[in-house]
Amino acid sequence: DREIMPYTEDDLRKKLTEALKPVHLEVVDQSDGCGGKFDAVIVSDMFDGIKLVDRQRLVFDTLKEEMADIHALTMKTWTPAQWETKKPA
Repeated sequence: DREIMPYTEDDLRKKLTEALKPVHLEVVDQSDGCGGKFDAVIVSDMFDGIKLVDRQRLVFDTLKEEMADIHALTMKTWTPAQWETKKPA
């Protein structure tokens, strides 16, 4: 049995940044530090022309190893143009 080490916001940020080259990235641990529940906003040119389900699949494939231990990942996957209309003022 391997010891389960909780993943951190930085762990996920690093992996997502390397794979998706986001122009904006937010990762927030919503699990009170146990590393089991995260919210993410990922804005990347790589999402341009890709359906939502395929964007999410890209994220899940990127975090395949981490998802074995993460209970929940809520994500918003936007193109830079979508981000311009959705980002907080």
